[in-house]
Amino acid sequence: MSEAPQTTATIIPFPVARVSPPSDAGQERLRRALAGLEAAVAEQQRAVAAWRSALTDLGQVVSGLGNSLQRYRGSLDTLGAGVAGLHAQAVQLEQTADVAMRAQGN
Repeated sequence: MSEAPQTTATIIPFPVARVSPPSDAGQERLRRALAGLEAAVAEQQRAVAAWRSALTDLGQVVSGLGNSLQRYRGSLDTLGAGVAGLHAQAVQLEQTADVAMRAQGN
């Protein structure tokens, strides 16, 4: 038997470029993140202030509506009293007419 020729190979590692970030890169990212957070908090504060203002406006409108409904109820009570008075007069006139008709029939 003959021997198989031995082949050898040398493996060359692929070069990896390693760039280390500057030491203050993390600080800069943190500054940007904090600035973004501050902007978001400021926007949220503006939104809450606008919401509170809208709630105040709504409270005033509801209060005005309540006052209007009270006035309307007062008007309806006055009208109801007037209608009740007219009804009483109509009943009295009807009774008077009935008495007059009976008197003519006799």
